[in-house]
Amino acid sequence: MSAEGFLCEAIALARDNVRAGGRPFGAVLVKEGRVIATGVNEVFATGDPTTHSELQAIRAATRLLGVPRLDGCVIYASGHPCPMCLAAMHLTGIAEVAYAYSLADGEPYGLSTAAIYAEMARPLAAQSLKAVHMPVRIAGEDPYEMWKAHTKA
Repeated sequence: MSAEGFLCEAIALARDNVRAGGRPFGAVLVKEGRVIATGVNEVFATGDPTTHSELQAIRAATRLLGVPRLDGCVIYASGHPCPMCLAAMHLTGIAEVAYAYSLADGEPYGLSTAAIYAEMARPLAAQSLKAVHMPVRIAGEDPYEMWKAHTKA
């Protein structure tokens, strides 16, 4: 199937999700030209704000493949990925994302995350979310040192 075909599949998932009472987002995760997983936005159904279509597809793919990395995979999404979904793609090694609807397309419907992208582009200390580094250490094993020793085994 072509990239356009995978995007059409993502849009069809988004349409079906709206018909089922969900938000208009669908995603198709592809590896080596084959669909590995799909996802739809389940925020309304679950009450979980992280159940975006791309994350649902990533979760399904990592469960199916039994690994936390999706190197070489491509996600085809109905809409421009939000910063959270884009970060997850980076964290999992996804090679590429293609999307059908832009942030500008979603803006008139309240479906754009452009403001969040703008906020996150600011230095952490200048963002509206207060982030405080508090280097607390407690007696006993250091979790980072424990991890280092564990991964050498």
